[in-house]
Amino acid sequence: MVRILSVSDSVVIGAAPSMIYAHVSNPQLMGRWSPENRGATVRSGGEQAYVGMVFDGRNTRGPVSWTTRCTVTAADPGERFAFRVRAIGRRRPVLPGRIATWEYRFERAAGGGTRVTETWIDDRRAWPDVVANTFDRLATRGHTFAEFQRRNIRTTLENLKKAMEAEVS
Repeated sequence: MVRILSVSDSVVIGAAPSMIYAHVSNPQLMGRWSPENRGATVRSGGEQAYVGMVFDGRNTRGPVSWTTRCTVTAADPGERFAFRVRAIGRRRPVLPGRIATWEYRFERAAGGGTRVTETWIDDRRAWPDVVANTFDRLATRGHTFAEFQRRNIRTTLENLKKAMEAEVS
């Protein structure tokens, strides 16, 4: 089975792109919307996201917890925020490797609001498909990461929409 290496979804949120970007580009806040992420610790200084900023994300899936080391690759206020996951570990991200890239795009929507698109890209290109598919099914209880992340992205976007629209009300 050939792997799907990227999935994305979008939602229109009744808020300005700059407001949504300010929240999404702060890795410490992601745990408020994501079904797996529990927040992050920024390792390199600065209040605002910038290219090269490094943070450690805390994640939980069922009884399993892990930490990832991430580097911001795009920080265009009100337009685009992206980061690459480049290390992973149980308590500390000690195993280096190309794991995934996450991207968020913010576009003015027709009729008002902002279309937010979240994309997950599988950066494990060096893994043979059979190895990746076996690992994925073990790690996600029977799914590929593409299937699994598609559901996570939908949940994250719905939670983000509720939170941002409640803040504007």
